[in-house]
Amino acid sequence: MIDDFLLRALLGGIGVALVAGPFGSFVVWRRLAYFGDTLSHSALLGVALGFILHINLTVGIIVICQLLAILLFFSQQQRQLASDTMLGIFAHGALSLGLVILAFMEDVRIDLVAYLFGDILAISNSDLGWVFVGGGIAVAGLLWLWKPLLAITIHEDLARVEGIPVDRINWMFLGLIALIIAVMMKVVGMLLVTALLIIPAATARRFAASPEMMAVFASLIGSLAVCVGLYGSFQWDTPTGPTIVVAACLIFMVGFLLPKEIVLRAQKS
Repeated sequence: MIDDFLLRALLGGIGVALVAGPFGSFVVWRRLAYFGDTLSHSALLGVALGFILHINLTVGIIVICQLLAILLFFSQQQRQLASDTMLGIFAHGALSLGLVILAFMEDVRIDLVAYLFGDILAISNSDLGWVFVGGGIAVAGLLWLWKPLLAITIHEDLARVEGIPVDRINWMFLGLIALIIAVMMKVVGMLLVTALLIIPAATARRFAASPEMMAVFASLIGSLAVCVGLYGSFQWDTPTGPTIVVAACLIFMVGFLLPKEIVLRAQKS
């Protein structure tokens, strides 16, 4: 019989992995890893906002991630500084501002390690609700944007010529990524959240013959990493969030080392 806290952790982790798979595929295709990192770093500022306004901390994280996504979208339109420079400024600025604000709140005591590296074993029923409701909304939005977003990813200039509203689609996509990063925070923490987006998708890329297949494979590989990571954490008493990421890395290495014949067989199946 699985303990309740382990069952909640398993459900929450798999829920996050299922959502992260298709989004992670676009992150890999569009080389947005640093963008996801920037949003995850801003989550601590969202925690501070939640304490200041006395609102649910997840709501605070979602608000800050959405605001930062908007700022990042407009920063990409300017030509004075490179995008990666702006991302670095926003990432470290938001993280540092959140730490400074929390330092001034002397009556507030929070476990920073839990926010940095996740605390999936402490996930509650309300957290599960955020994962499945928020993740479901994000996936529904991505399915709606799938075809135009794929066209933009393949060739942005051609998509503009074909009449696809590129800027609006990109804006909506960044907002959806901000939403799932806020949802994923509870599971793997803000320093590891990008890993769960990137590693399963990078692993799936070698075996997938189509974008849709890659998204499905990424979700399955992420779910497997969650199961293996939880088991390893329980067996060896290691921190759960990092153990899940280590499991994802091991799966990536195994997939990378598999002979090409097996890979080709997987692509044809």
